[in-house]
Amino acid sequence: MLLDRSIAPDFKVISSINLPDAQTHTLDNGILLHVINIGDQPVIRIECIFEAGNWYEKEIGASYFAIKMLSEGTSRLGSAEISEAFDRLGAFTEMMHTPDRIGIVVYCLSRFLTEVLPLVSQLIQQAAIPEKELSELRNITLQNLKVNKEKNAYLATTEFRARLFGTDHPYGQSQDEAHIEGLSRDAILEHYNQFIKHGRFTVVLAGQISGADVNLVNRTFGKSQIGAHQAKPAFLIKSSYQGQEAVIEKADSVQSSIRMGRVLFNRHHEDYFKMLVANEILGGYFGSRLMKNIREEKGLTYGISSHVATLRNAGYFMIGTDVKKEFTELTIEEIKKEINKLQTERVGEEELTTVKNFMAGEFAGSLNTAFEVADRQKVLLLDGLPADFFNHYIDRIQAVTSEEIQQMANLYLKPEDMIIVVAGGK
Repeated sequence: MLLDRSIAPDFKVISSINLPDAQTHTLDNGILLHVINIGDQPVIRIECIFEAGNWYEKEIGASYFAIKMLSEGTSRLGSAEISEAFDRLGAFTEMMHTPDRIGIVVYCLSRFLTEVLPLVSQLIQQAAIPEKELSELRNITLQNLKVNKEKNAYLATTEFRARLFGTDHPYGQSQDEAHIEGLSRDAILEHYNQFIKHGRFTVVLAGQISGADVNLVNRTFGKSQIGAHQAKPAFLIKSSYQGQEAVIEKADSVQSSIRMGRVLFNRHHEDYFKMLVANEILGGYFGSRLMKNIREEKGLTYGISSHVATLRNAGYFMIGTDVKKEFTELTIEEIKKEINKLQTERVGEEELTTVKNFMAGEFAGSLNTAFEVADRQKVLLLDGLPADFFNHYIDRIQAVTSEEIQQMANLYLKPEDMIIVVAGGK
């Protein structure tokens, strides 16, 4: 039988998602352990998450170097021995750093958890911050920064965040040579001792988890001495960026990176889901209006996108693209035209339905593995969101109307309320 390719295949609209609940335990010393028992393979992910990112630094860079140095040597093991110990167990480790949090992430087979956990505990409790390895990490960080500063996209994005939040704000900070070179080992040790060795942290265990595994985590982490909870310092967003345009000139550059946007809100805001749909229509996926206009019709770029970035204590909206220098002004004008169209004309039902169904499918597709499901639950647990937040994700997306999208565009997408950053020149 011949296949008629002119007829679209049948499809089913995804109407709901149900995430498995996390089971929360309190260890003997008050540390919280969240268990997400899911998956068909005998694999476990252990995460020890510290509220100790940029928000808690006395010197810029202290949190980054403190977490990265944990695997570079302890009072008992050198860096090579630590790597060998994890490799022998087939375990994969990474050190996570964000403005809000830092953490240790380890993947291992379930049967090796008894050997992996003591290694993780040793990194947390006995890190030595050795001078030789610190010097090597400092040099690597400086070299990476040098490479990044040759990239227009990096320059545009870091300048964009700095203008939005201010260079003193944890969300506006970025690494520079002076901070990296001037950061002392004592400052790194102080951050480590206060926020990691004696800091309160959260353990998230995901995968095939047994009661014996929970008891093992309690024996490993539940006996350590933990200091008092550290209050998060307050940082006000003092930056006045609305209506500004910043240009970073690079004479030898043939392209420019454009970043355009504003400070927004996080997932707790009442307009979060409405804004997600408005963003998707504007520039959130390959079939978006910005892609159709600026890529497909005008041929000004290979790609353009917009997104709603959510942080723990704030968020921002950003449009980003790379174009030839001579197309910079035209691209910005076309972006403004698409925003104006979203503000003045109602979105048609066919387009709105397509976008909603795409978002539902994309969300469902992001839950293919046990660890992807755990990542969603982790957001709920760490950011204090309602337990059913993601279970109602599709309902809330489907409930957004064309009138509400127009309202979002007029409230949050006014070009005069945004900043435009261009790296590479115009």
